[in-house]
Amino acid sequence: MKLFSRQIHKNPNKRDIGSQFETLACQYLTSQGLKYIDKNVSCRFGEIDLIMQDQHDIVFVEVKYRLNQVYGHAAEMVTYQKSQKLIKTAMIWLKSQSLSIEHTSFRFDVIAIHHNGNDINWIKNAITQG
Repeated sequence: MKLFSRQIHKNPNKRDIGSQFETLACQYLTSQGLKYIDKNVSCRFGEIDLIMQDQHDIVFVEVKYRLNQVYGHAAEMVTYQKSQKLIKTAMIWLKSQSLSIEHTSFRFDVIAIHHNGNDINWIKNAITQG
């Protein structure tokens, strides 16, 4: 007896596509030695796609996908405004976990995915505070 069935859409919407590539990014980072903490963490300021742990660092990950690079690299889609929302959301998450901003090592990475997942580019420390 199936307790959970997943509907497969012939025409997936943006959210379905985003979820697919977030899962791919999580699998990729896990294969690189990171540990999964959470995904799709949101607050009034924004949403963080993935939260991972890389040894002693908490890693807040923004996942961006483009079919190809004709109109630019997927990482270029992370604007200054988007990065500020990510930083605010991360600060709220850290506080909700009773983690000190001053005493917790964390960073912001971007996973840029192109060509239906055949090209994954991991950019560490892609977003800096300031």
